[in-house]
Amino acid sequence: MTKDSDNNSDDGMPVRILCVDDERNVLRALERLFLDEDYEIVTCASGEEGLQALETGGDFQIVISDYRMPGMNGVEFLKQVYARWPETVRIVLSGYADAGAIVDAINHGHIYKFIPKPWNDDELHVTITNSLERYALRKENEELLRKLQDSNEELSLLNNNLEQMIQERTVSLELHNRALTFTQAMLDNLPVAVMGVDSNGMIIQCNSCCLELLAPLRQEILGESCFSLLPSEFGSSLPDGAAELGIWLVGGQQLRVNVKSFPINDNRAYVLAFLKTS
Repeated sequence: MTKDSDNNSDDGMPVRILCVDDERNVLRALERLFLDEDYEIVTCASGEEGLQALETGGDFQIVISDYRMPGMNGVEFLKQVYARWPETVRIVLSGYADAGAIVDAINHGHIYKFIPKPWNDDELHVTITNSLERYALRKENEELLRKLQDSNEELSLLNNNLEQMIQERTVSLELHNRALTFTQAMLDNLPVAVMGVDSNGMIIQCNSCCLELLAPLRQEILGESCFSLLPSEFGSSLPDGAAELGIWLVGGQQLRVNVKSFPINDNRAYVLAFLKTS
């Protein structure tokens, strides 16, 4: 096994070509052909030696093999190369131009090019240039595919997390709605008229008993100011803590009005209870 040149390609990665032929003069001709190129040429005299070079010698972009060699022929060699190093670009050089041999090499070795001996130097140069472009394009596509797969995995993970968050949020909202429904039902079943008022005096909650009790005064009271309903003598503000505001005559009934304040969202809110005196 011999090698020639130790230069790198423009991207910093070595361009490495493995040449396999049992004729030493052919290998020397290939070394001379690429002498002025930034290629590392590794030569082997048999398919077995070529496989060893691939196993131990690092990555190769291009593998050039003779078709007819003693022992392992070119098709057998390239078939193994394709199976184990499918990213390589495989080329057959042969003076044996039988159509069946070409088809065999294409079908089993998955070769990129079948070049007859003796070759044309310019055509072989063009083939090598195209092979390197093919190799680079395949690598680029593999990298893009890998990035796409990574992105898809990330999106799948985000989607799963989002679905879990939505499920958790849905459960929380359902529980919250059940609590609100239960609270409203509990208030509506209290035997006492109850009104909820915010820090500005706006009526934001009333149970059924309260709505029924105050119906003679106003049908719609939610969103109204409690001070527009309560007697003026109760004043224009509600006291902190617990207190009795006084007696209120509504629809012929005397109601004792009690109030209790409580903190909510950095503000004060109030519960007013209307108790019948008789």
